[in-house]
Amino acid sequence: DDELELQTDGNRSGHLQNVLLYVLTVFDPEINEEVVRIIAAQLAEIGDQFDKEIKARVVNDLVQHFLNENLSGEEITRRMSEAVEGLARAIPSDMEQEKAMLVLAMVLTKKIANTMPSLLQRVFSTTVNYISQQLHNYIVRMVSAVKQ
Repeated sequence: DDELELQTDGNRSGHLQNVLLYVLTVFDPEINEEVVRIIAAQLAEIGDQFDKEIKARVVNDLVQHFLNENLSGEEITRRMSEAVEGLARAIPSDMEQEKAMLVLAMVLTKKIANTMPSLLQRVFSTTVNYISQQLHNYIVRMVSAVKQ
């Protein structure tokens, strides 16, 4: 899996960079790809650390929610939010809470899609919705800081 993400320059953030590019262009259509690359590299490093801390049970529980077609998009987003917030509290970190939550949401998305590839579209749109609702101000601040 990790080898598939390895870029020719040795950078493993390619997948994360694509997700970030999509999410960030929602907030700033004029975003510079270099800004996205910088942010993605920083978040990928954190994601690698968090990836090991996320238990299979959390991922499997979310997979079951995503598979439940009776749950609305709003309910799925709420479940994703609960999972991210629970993980953020459980993983000791000296970083900003919002940054941890952003990385955790993206790592969870990757883990869910790897577990059940057929859920990719639903989990991706849910994650974008979650990030848009919960982390909009943080992302705006993060992009502004990198631009300066």
